[in-house]
Amino acid sequence: MDVETPHFSFQQIHIDVARNATDDFNLFHDPHNWHKIRNNPFGGIIALGFQLESVIENRILHYRIHNDEQAVIARNKLNFSNYQFNFTSAVKPGDEIDIAIKRSHYKEVDNTTILGNRVSVTAGGKLALTGYKKESSSPLFLTDADFSHLGNLKLLPDRSMLPNADFFLKRKFMNNSNAKNFLCSSFTDQSIYFDELNDTVSFPEIFPCSLISNVLLEKSHLHHHDFERNPMVYTSHKISINRTLLEKLKSNDVLHILVRELPQRLNCYECYGLVEDNQILYRGVISLAELA
Repeated sequence: MDVETPHFSFQQIHIDVARNATDDFNLFHDPHNWHKIRNNPFGGIIALGFQLESVIENRILHYRIHNDEQAVIARNKLNFSNYQFNFTSAVKPGDEIDIAIKRSHYKEVDNTTILGNRVSVTAGGKLALTGYKKESSSPLFLTDADFSHLGNLKLLPDRSMLPNADFFLKRKFMNNSNAKNFLCSSFTDQSIYFDELNDTVSFPEIFPCSLISNVLLEKSHLHHHDFERNPMVYTSHKISINRTLLEKLKSNDVLHILVRELPQRLNCYECYGLVEDNQILYRGVISLAELA
């Protein structure tokens, strides 16, 4: 069945918590420096794209549980979670936000089993995001990626280019406290994922992906990008997450994030989060646009 979930709104504190938890230093989220952005059409702060996707993750989880779809996912080994969204307008503090989840569809596409839902988000009466959340038996994006040949990435300097490759490397560490804060910033009960008394640690799907923003900002900063004169915003995310690997993640585990611009696609990046033995925790195509 179609579902209209309860509306909500971000306040500045939610945005501050999200940007601090993910090291996102984009001026669009900074209450003290947003005005430095040249010709900022939003007239103030805007929420993080991954923060909004985290809310969607939580709402879809409750939808799956309510409709007894967790058993379907387990039975069919739908071990990949996929987010495919286009951003159409910004979400600002105080905007009334509504999320609509269309009924689930189950199908086979190119020998891949998919359980999917169309999702749309409105904020302040305007369409802010539209796309799909899908569970699948294999990743839906960047399916041929393989980094088993790279060797021990821990031996390479942080914030460096891979030898004989055009990938930028950023080393991050998974952190329970940051993940909990990120969940709070997206109206999600952290006890679903973390319960110290029962030794439960289960990172949410979007949190490790949200660190991509920091990596793209770091890469641009090293190349002397002017964030005040030439700010950029997300236009689309296409991300596949390996839930089997996600379930094994613990606090302080190393996450190596690789990003590179796709050939002949300006401001479009392929991004990977690698865990032990260079296994791919997530893979995604992230597109941005210059604000101008």
